[in-house]
Amino acid sequence: MNHNIHYTLCPICNSTNIEPIFSAEDYTVSHALFPIWQCHQCKGRFTQDVPDFLNIGAYYQSENYISHSDTKKGIINVLYHWVRFVTLKRKRKFIEQIGGSINKTILDVGAGTGAFAHTMQQSGWQVSGVEADAGARNIAASKYNLHFHLPEYLNEIKQASFQMITLWHVLEHVHDLHGYMKVFNQSLTPNGKLVIAVPNYTSFDAAFYQQYWAAYDVPRHLYHFSPESMAALAAQHHFKIQQYRSMPFDSFYVALLSEQYKSGKTSLLKAGWVGIRSTFNMWQNAKNCSSVIYVLEKKN
Repeated sequence: MNHNIHYTLCPICNSTNIEPIFSAEDYTVSHALFPIWQCHQCKGRFTQDVPDFLNIGAYYQSENYISHSDTKKGIINVLYHWVRFVTLKRKRKFIEQIGGSINKTILDVGAGTGAFAHTMQQSGWQVSGVEADAGARNIAASKYNLHFHLPEYLNEIKQASFQMITLWHVLEHVHDLHGYMKVFNQSLTPNGKLVIAVPNYTSFDAAFYQQYWAAYDVPRHLYHFSPESMAALAAQHHFKIQQYRSMPFDSFYVALLSEQYKSGKTSLLKAGWVGIRSTFNMWQNAKNCSSVIYVLEKKN
């Protein structure tokens, strides 16, 4: 039996105007090639022939998959932890800036090993988390005493339960994309905010590295968003994008990994140059960043 999903319509906007662009390698686990297709209607991309929800788990089973393992093995993962320490403070300030101080309830979807949820809890927020991976949940429980829900919890949330819902590099992994977006709209308070951070394939570093761009991360990344495709997805689910924010460290981190994939070695100099170019574009417009944070609010 074939457990792969072959799309005949764009999974983001349901258009038939789709075609293959190139194939990318899974550098983390299988080293298999997966085709990446583009939709000419919404300008989104997606990974074709991905394993279905029941069979994707094997592609996360690697100690190098840092959001689940918390590993500090290797220079890139050491850099990741240093950057995370810095960005956690930035994320907390950002959430408090846009979230207000009246109803400090937050749901972190794809909460991983709990570092962000713990940071928000320390700042006085009432935190709930959803995490599919048992290993990541165990680390969150032992390290921070945080007990996250399984994804089924999303179907049990009462209407208007949360002021903030956050997904930090998670939406690109979700098989039930439209089901999740529907739940998010129902679960937010009327003035609540949905914060989605995802890689941006229209960035300079993505264009430079093409199929070697690390943020394609096939087959774990099912969708590859552009700002235009995110706006299309938001509109389908009665959201509007209130603002765009950049994630400046991502340009360098992704360039480091991409350079390793392309040339077989870690070149700080080459990756640094690509990161600087990408960051320069980001300063001109947050929509040009390697990863973009989208702040969505409900349409009235």
